[in-house]
Amino acid sequence: MSTVQISAAEVNKLRQQTGAGMMDCRKALMESNGDFEAAIDYLRKKGQKVAANRSDRDAKEGVVIAKANADNTYGIVMNLTSETDFVAKNAEFIDFAQQIADVALNTKVTTIDDLKAAAMSGATVGEKLMEMVAKIGEKIDVSRFEQITADAVVPYIHSGYRIGVLVGMNQAANEGIVAAGRDVAMQIAAMNPLAVDADNVPAETVAREKAIAIEQIVAEGKAADMAEKIAAGKLSKFFKENTLLPQAFVKDNSKTVGEYLKSVSNGLTVVSFTRIAVGA
Repeated sequence: MSTVQISAAEVNKLRQQTGAGMMDCRKALMESNGDFEAAIDYLRKKGQKVAANRSDRDAKEGVVIAKANADNTYGIVMNLTSETDFVAKNAEFIDFAQQIADVALNTKVTTIDDLKAAAMSGATVGEKLMEMVAKIGEKIDVSRFEQITADAVVPYIHSGYRIGVLVGMNQAANEGIVAAGRDVAMQIAAMNPLAVDADNVPAETVAREKAIAIEQIVAEGKAADMAEKIAAGKLSKFFKENTLLPQAFVKDNSKTVGEYLKSVSNGLTVVSFTRIAVGA
């Protein structure tokens, strides 16, 4: 143990910069012989140790942030997780998530690992995560990260940062298209469709739904040759209810989402979307 004298001002300075507790800051400075930068590294290492010790904890709370660039051609959505709702609702935690999202948006990283390696306020995102773990004492991590590039990308955050959506559309952004994109994003948040349309539903999902339908039909006593035809009808209904464009538009049930988009601008449609929800 070092015998160097550590002043209260030095402890407070370290506490202000790192957010760690007074006793933790004093110990870090003592262990680092008063070297301020080494003390910060010590606290980061402590954060890593805390994270490791809490690796078995469930981090099912948190916030989802969705953002697009200035011309709405690129967007990101990410989930920063925490263990408790109390932390997730903390303004500092939400601001921290916003800062990480800004890094993701500005650097256009493509993976969580790349995001954690990106620079953020004199350190990396990963190091800042460890500092937050040390400060708050909960398991905190970026659990999901997605991005979309399109002619128009519209972000939407629903229900107190609980759900984030990105919608990519095939026409350049203007006021009307962004407003339509937000309407569609709200639909996606509420209805959680599987895909844009039937052509984008994974083949294994189609096969599973068809097999279930045929089994139900045969169990009802229908002939096997009829089962295929009836199953096709059931699949059509499944696609209408569970894919985006054929769904009834929640703001006007007389239209499908696809019809609504065409009413906004001729040929307007959704080319891609992504939805992230806390705990999902």
